[in-house]
Amino acid sequence: MTPLARLAAAHGVSLSHRPSPGRRVRAGRETVVAVLAALVVDASTPAAVRAALERHAEDSRRLLPPTVVLRSGARPGPDGQLPGLPGLSGSPGPSLSTGLSEVCEKSGLPEGTALRVVTESGDVLGRQSGAELPPGVHTLCAQAPGERPVRSTLVVAPGAVPAPRTRTGRSRGPGLLVHLPGLLSSRSWGMGDLADLGDLASWAGRCLDADFLQPGPLHTAVPAPPGGHTALSPYRPSSRRFPDPVHLRIEDIPEYAYLGPEERRRVDALAGRAAAAREGVLNGEAHLDPDAVRDLKLRALELVRTVQLSPGRRAAYCDFLAARGQALEDHATWCAFAERYGPDWRSWPAGLDDPRSARTARERDDQLERIDFHCWAAWLTDCQLAAAQRAARDAGMAVGLVHEAAAGVHPGGADAWAQQDVLAPGVSLGAPPTAGAPGGLDHGVPPWHPDALARTGYGPWREVLAGLFRHAGAVRIDHLGSRQWWIPEGRPPSEGAWVRYGAEALWSVLALEAHRAGAAVIAGDPGAEEPGFREDLAARRVLGTRVLWCERDGGPSEGAGPVARPVPPERWPADCLATAAGPELPGCAARLTGSHVGLLDGLGLLRRPAAQGRAAEAAGLAEWFRLFARLGLLPEGRGDEEGEIRAVHRFLARTPARLVGVWLPDAVGDRRPVRVPGTTTEYPNWRLPLAGPDGRPLSLEEVTASSRVRRLIEALREELRATAQ
Repeated sequence: MTPLARLAAAHGVSLSHRPSPGRRVRAGRETVVAVLAALVVDASTPAAVRAALERHAEDSRRLLPPTVVLRSGARPGPDGQLPGLPGLSGSPGPSLSTGLSEVCEKSGLPEGTALRVVTESGDVLGRQSGAELPPGVHTLCAQAPGERPVRSTLVVAPGAVPAPRTRTGRSRGPGLLVHLPGLLSSRSWGMGDLADLGDLASWAGRCLDADFLQPGPLHTAVPAPPGGHTALSPYRPSSRRFPDPVHLRIEDIPEYAYLGPEERRRVDALAGRAAAAREGVLNGEAHLDPDAVRDLKLRALELVRTVQLSPGRRAAYCDFLAARGQALEDHATWCAFAERYGPDWRSWPAGLDDPRSARTARERDDQLERIDFHCWAAWLTDCQLAAAQRAARDAGMAVGLVHEAAAGVHPGGADAWAQQDVLAPGVSLGAPPTAGAPGGLDHGVPPWHPDALARTGYGPWREVLAGLFRHAGAVRIDHLGSRQWWIPEGRPPSEGAWVRYGAEALWSVLALEAHRAGAAVIAGDPGAEEPGFREDLAARRVLGTRVLWCERDGGPSEGAGPVARPVPPERWPADCLATAAGPELPGCAARLTGSHVGLLDGLGLLRRPAAQGRAAEAAGLAEWFRLFARLGLLPEGRGDEEGEIRAVHRFLARTPARLVGVWLPDAVGDRRPVRVPGTTTEYPNWRLPLAGPDGRPLSLEEVTASSRVRRLIEALREELRATAQ
């Protein structure tokens, strides 16, 4: 092995990858050097490589690694509670003596090393203590004879996350998936909001017996620059730690009721402009315009803020400030600075690019009022999100809201500013070429720096999770494996490399936060891309994600074609969320009519003649429908689009999947995707409202009154009841 190869291996950088079975592609030297540079490892010359190897050897001799992980062991008891830490499910942690003996064995500590633990509650426990190590994030202190003491973060966590809840008497749950901004009600300010989310949850729980509702990422978006437009993708947000106030319902803020006459008149005028925008969208005359909605709501919030909080509301706000701490202060500071200097911190005046600089401290003092405004807006959003989850649970939903996490954040946004010390510079997160994406994928977000993350005790990761798990019955997270595909800046996705992470620590922090929230976890499923990934999910009780059209023998592959046969329902896993579509995939109606092929052809994205594309899609569909016919799921035969969509969902219910999700556009027959990958301005990505088969936009009131939606959900429930017997 060459010195460069040894250095790459030492830092978890893979020198090759397998795009398909039996085929290995080696990473070029330039790629390896660039990825190592992002890890702050100089490998530009042979001398630099030798020096880096020596530094790594020296670091390896550290008495303790930066973060140590211990599992608390057994699974939850009948009451679901873990003694010693309120709100945690699981069993007690290991005894202190047993846990520290395991640390000694794993770390190879010298004989006579003194160890003690300072728990997150402040208790100091010596090695001979008979106390149990409670789950949590503690400080581990070690001192070898004659050496200086060393501190590490000690994470004690359950080995598995909570299982998703289900209603009494059933082991599986149906639910809805929706792109919330595209579902407008008669009260929305130009796009779907958190009050609409609560109404949808209440209706779905009571009228459809749904157990969960996944509204898509609600993260704070990067605001539009002057004269420009917001980066609309919810998968490239400014922050994953806080939801976006653009989702607020202004009239549901308690202080709105106490506005003075002049302030009420001005807010009502803003609401009138929002109503006109809403009607334009619902009449099919305009697309969603989040920038305009954001502007109207910020102006309305400034007026509502003139009303003083009641003592109880003030106390609740102070509790929120204390609970979210530095993360909230940094987030609100970025929001205030972005209004003054633009929405990309990398172009701010010198000194403001560092959240801990003296220049930043002075600017904070100068903008205290505006920073508090953004803290207050974050609190209001948190309150309304909590109300939506309460509405879901009050309606009988066992899980309630399923919050979805983007894979990363915009490099110029709030989280990238506040957490820049633990994000890798000069690279972006993506995926290597596959049959479904022959060019690979570049998500345009910076990945975590694994060593820097470990040095912080995974604090930034805990902050992200703490935000996601607030008011959630489950969280869906992509890129949960032990490695990520890093793409050097300016290079195509094919010229990237896999980088390994401290998987046990990442999983343990996730399990700890999930148990604290009492919430389940759903992972995006890369399938065959990472050996052992699905086994890891099962061992940790994390649900995978399976999309019907991708499930063919040989593993999920959008490009598998009719050669690989559809997987029958009995061979699907139980621990998964099973769906037929999502925001970046063609819906059922599009597949059945072939309209998505025509759309891709018109956008110049089809990699073969349109006739061949339609023939291949028809052949693939025919195989699925032959399977449906053999299973008796389509007694009336083919030809009725609505009946065929019902058959698709009856099939999903026939599988043992713990959760079965209906993409709401499938329920109403919408043929348009929310986003077309590979496009920017060529297609109105993320700006289309929910619509029926004829393309006419549908309001929330029309959806909840739709007999078509009820027929689909009733077919799904009927199949679930039959399979439970």
